[in-house]
Amino acid sequence: MQPEIDLLGLPVKTFGLMFALAFLAGGAILYRRLLERGLPGDWSYEAIFAALAGGLVGARLVWIVENLDRVNGNLFGSIFAGSGLVWYGGAAGGALFVIIWARWRGCLNLSTFDLAPVPLAVGYAIGRIGCQLAGDGDYGRAWDGPWAMGYPHGTVPTAPGVTVHPTPIYETLVMGLIAWLLWNLRDRVRPGVLFALWLLLAGLERFLVEFLRRNDIVGLGLTLPQLQSVAMIIGAVIWLGVVYKRYGSVLLPSPSGMMRADG
Repeated sequence: MQPEIDLLGLPVKTFGLMFALAFLAGGAILYRRLLERGLPGDWSYEAIFAALAGGLVGARLVWIVENLDRVNGNLFGSIFAGSGLVWYGGAAGGALFVIIWARWRGCLNLSTFDLAPVPLAVGYAIGRIGCQLAGDGDYGRAWDGPWAMGYPHGTVPTAPGVTVHPTPIYETLVMGLIAWLLWNLRDRVRPGVLFALWLLLAGLERFLVEFLRRNDIVGLGLTLPQLQSVAMIIGAVIWLGVVYKRYGSVLLPSPSGMMRADG
């Protein structure tokens, strides 16, 4: 792991570097997809900026709500503090800002939702690389298996000699595979289905990996991220069920819906 690197004499946090790279990669994918749909590629910059702004606002506000006892007496100062983000707050905030942007651009429809899954999956995969490099506590429980590793020099270090599940690596690999799958399905499914599949697969991935992570149980024998994942999965199943009931299939019937030869 490498929480910090020297870049031209300046200390750079690797998590922040991967965070930036995640948005750049998501923007590049979105740029290509917009062009494929006959829309201006430059809209990708606007959408990514909206997602970034909304994500930071949402992630910070949810952290404050969850930690009111820690910010009591300094609420204003806590808003602009440099740490404390909640991933699902970021997802909600980013989604809200992008929906507002899409409405402003006059392109808010189910197909617009389908622009998001692949950039989201790729961005998440790259973000977990940042977690791995930083050793920020997102690793799993103690384990002495063949690929277990320790994080003694991470920002949230493990105890000397203790090895754990490297869950950020697991998540990077799985979300990378999900991104590849969704990219290849992008022209084969009905509008809105790609987003529903992302909800389903991303929710399932997070639900399962939580059994190896160190988060506390909050209810029904599950962690908070697992409960959130269950909500994502239920929403996805309902969404896909509605599409199937209406059309008899989630796949497009026409030849134009076949997988692109270039992948």
